[in-house]
Amino acid sequence: MTTVPPLTLVTGPEEFLADRAVAEVVAAARQADPSVEICDVAPGQLAPGGFAELASPSLFGEAKVVILRGVQDLSTEQIAEVTRYLADPADTTVLVLVHGGGVKGKAFLDAIKKRKPNLVDCPKMSKPGDRIGFVKAEFRRAGRTVTDEAARALSDAVGSDLRELAAAASQLVADTEGGVDEAAVAKYYQGRAEVSGFAIADLAIEGRRYEALEQLRFALDTGVAPVLIVSAFATGLRRLGKVAAAGGNARDLGLPPWQLDKLRRQARSWNPARLGAALRSVAEADAAVKGAGADPAFALERLVLTM
Repeated sequence: MTTVPPLTLVTGPEEFLADRAVAEVVAAARQADPSVEICDVAPGQLAPGGFAELASPSLFGEAKVVILRGVQDLSTEQIAEVTRYLADPADTTVLVLVHGGGVKGKAFLDAIKKRKPNLVDCPKMSKPGDRIGFVKAEFRRAGRTVTDEAARALSDAVGSDLRELAAAASQLVADTEGGVDEAAVAKYYQGRAEVSGFAIADLAIEGRRYEALEQLRFALDTGVAPVLIVSAFATGLRRLGKVAAAGGNARDLGLPPWQLDKLRRQARSWNPARLGAALRSVAEADAAVKGAGADPAFALERLVLTM
């Protein structure tokens, strides 16, 4: 098992990335030795002295992978056990330690890092830009390319769960050929992407009125609340106005880089007079969908066309 790092430390709160990192070590170990023994445990499953027994070489020297999850929850006695093992590790054992992130158990974590493990960081991807970067990395892993717009559309369509995003990217890789663009995402995830009023607002703001109308009708047919769509228009126009007014200082607005780039592109086709007229149209549509108009769908279609 010389091709597999003898010690891997997986840290961070993103469970999907942690599970993937563990799976990659196990896969590499099995490739090196198909008969390798896999032991996957958490601190609560270990009796006193249990870790030493688990990690020790077998009687016949068979290869072994020991995965210890929840390292942050180890007791003082268990930390001492693992520390003793690390001072004299078994040649036939691969050890994978999984820490859920945070400050709990940090001193032990720092001690492990001093042993120069194969380190895998699994941060929480809470920002849209992080998830878009993750989607693009998924396509690179598969040897494929994806446009920025398509990665953003897939993230908008699927949501923030990395497992679902990875599955969606894998499905697109399997069902398409060549580079993946926004049209491919719309084809396979149309039932989900259009639930975002922001997608409709972006199309309208960019002057792609017929696409925006198509997405609007689909959104209404699938039960998206008209008030949410109007809210997305208002948010999009407000951000557009802020970026246009800020000029070279737009980075100070605190928007993620991908969103800032998109707003700058959109702002090239707008001026203060047009923006003011559009905001008035949003106010009229807002009143219409909240009861002032007879047909919310008509009010929204008119809003798209006025953009």
